[in-house]
Amino acid sequence: MSYSITPYSYRQAKRIGVEIRPSKTKGKKLDVYDDNKKIASIGHIDYPDYPHYIRSHGKEYANERKKLYHLRHKDGPKNSPAYLAKRLLW
Repeated sequence: MSYSITPYSYRQAKRIGVEIRPSKTKGKKLDVYDDNKKIASIGHIDYPDYPHYIRSHGKEYANERKKLYHLRHKDGPKNSPAYLAKRLLW
């Protein structure tokens, strides 16, 4: 199963100055590149993200899930997988 990158993730990538592509790593959603150098594979393919929740349950529910995700996950160093997942998928 491959992941279809959403316009939301493309916008977020542009905001933080990275490029995203569908992941070539089994079980991951996105490969993240900086200056054409891969820096991380992020997002488990089996778990929903913010755009998924918007489509499946609506914006209000998605915003609640996003809030809870942000409470559970700290930022970590810039360009770490945790930082990138939080910024690109949530």
